[in-house]
Amino acid sequence: MTATDVDSAACCGPRITATLGDDDAQQLARVFKALGDPTRVKLLSLIAAGEGGEACICDLTDPVGLAQGTVSHHMKLLAEAGLVTREQRGRWAYFAIAEGALEAAASALTPR
Repeated sequence: MTATDVDSAACCGPRITATLGDDDAQQLARVFKALGDPTRVKLLSLIAAGEGGEACICDLTDPVGLAQGTVSHHMKLLAEAGLVTREQRGRWAYFAIAEGALEAAASALTPR
């Protein structure tokens, strides 16, 4: 057996044993798309640093320098991606990082 035969055998064998299913890939793409915006990453950071790991929408506008409506839009996208949870308290919405969401996104692409 030549060196080329060994290289071919190592390269051409089935090396991929598992992949994401279509639904999982769609959800993971939503997560990474949501994380693709620096404002949304900053919002997640602010929430994680908030007292009790949560933040009121009213506390998120000034740090990112955006109007409440724009911040609400960003938060809606983060919630749809499953990265944050939302709880209505009176007229204010409070957000928290969804338990395990960031870890799940990271582990989905971590080699096993």
